[in-house]
Amino acid sequence: MSSHSFPRLIFINRYFHPDQSATSRLLSDLAFALADAGHDILILTSRQRYDDPEARLPACEVRGRVKVHRLAGTRFGRINLLGRAIDYVSFYVSMAVALLKLARAGDTIVPMTDPPMLSLFVAPIARRKGCRIINWLQDLYPEVALAVGTPFLRPIVAKFIKTFRDRSLRAADCNVVISTAMAERVSALGVKNERIRIIHNWVNDHVLLPIPAHENPLRRAWDLEDKFVVGYSGNLGRVHDIDTILLASAELVDCQIVFLCIGGGAQYDALKETVEKRRLTQLFRFMPYQSETDLPYSLSAADVHWLSHKPEFEGLVFPSKFYGIAAVGRPIVAITSMQSELAKLVSQYQCGLVVDQGDGKTLALELKRLKAAPEVCSAMGERARAMLKARFSRARAINAWTQTLRDR
Repeated sequence: MSSHSFPRLIFINRYFHPDQSATSRLLSDLAFALADAGHDILILTSRQRYDDPEARLPACEVRGRVKVHRLAGTRFGRINLLGRAIDYVSFYVSMAVALLKLARAGDTIVPMTDPPMLSLFVAPIARRKGCRIINWLQDLYPEVALAVGTPFLRPIVAKFIKTFRDRSLRAADCNVVISTAMAERVSALGVKNERIRIIHNWVNDHVLLPIPAHENPLRRAWDLEDKFVVGYSGNLGRVHDIDTILLASAELVDCQIVFLCIGGGAQYDALKETVEKRRLTQLFRFMPYQSETDLPYSLSAADVHWLSHKPEFEGLVFPSKFYGIAAVGRPIVAITSMQSELAKLVSQYQCGLVVDQGDGKTLALELKRLKAAPEVCSAMGERARAMLKARFSRARAINAWTQTLRDR
């Protein structure tokens, strides 16, 4: 098949390479892979980085078949909700103007969900320009906003927004979702099942590989060589629980257990402040986001990783950290409901343990047990890596996207 047989693909997301946030990594990886396969790609994105709102990336960039069109917009960042809302609106406006100008009949437009509900703004433009639309849903808004108790978003307003959002999902050629629970949620909105496709998120499992503790320079650099390290890597936001970790840490003084927290986010700052107030600093290490090059080492610096998924967000989001943890062959300590999709995966593949949210005592006991049984820990990690290769590999995800684009 010649390259001219492929429709041009227009991806829309607020962040793209060289930004290293989760959605940027996914989109960048997919876009460059599809370009290598012969697709012409246009990226509509911002000029910012996720962790640096003051950054000014080039307005235009061409990398082979990938053309990046970076939009002008406000840059209040994530400090407060009002500033974030203004940034969203400025992106919507700039994106709509650019899409009206650049989209051509026959293009396939793939909006992601940063900023939220891009499908609502893209759908009418796609119809007008004669383009297909495939929504790539990383989360569901306004449901997430309601669940976190976002100020100013009254139920009647959310219902109004939801009505138009649902129409945009039903009108799309396809809606790609990242979990089975999300597929069920979208189906319940009246979207036909044949217009829903589950493609799980992924990591580059050829780069993210298990690194033994004794071969990891970060273990030495961060003074972790004689510790049992419980890691967390990435954004720690409002959809994540920190109380269970705090409760467990109070039970683990003088146990040679350290919580290594790498990343940022609203809950990251809250956790750091609470640790200082409770004088638990000897149990915690806080590190900034790590570069892509250092990621295999920073993820492998932990003996186990914890992640949380509050029950009220089931089907609305799914923690992408799950795949990175599995890639480096570490056990997954899931703080979530036993009925969640995350819990079922961990239990099915015996690649970690599940603890109910708020049960700090059980979490502390389980961490002590894993510390005392390195062979159990190692076996769980090996099963996590095997699970990833069998069900959630990068190759599998890219193939699923290629098939979806061909079918639609």
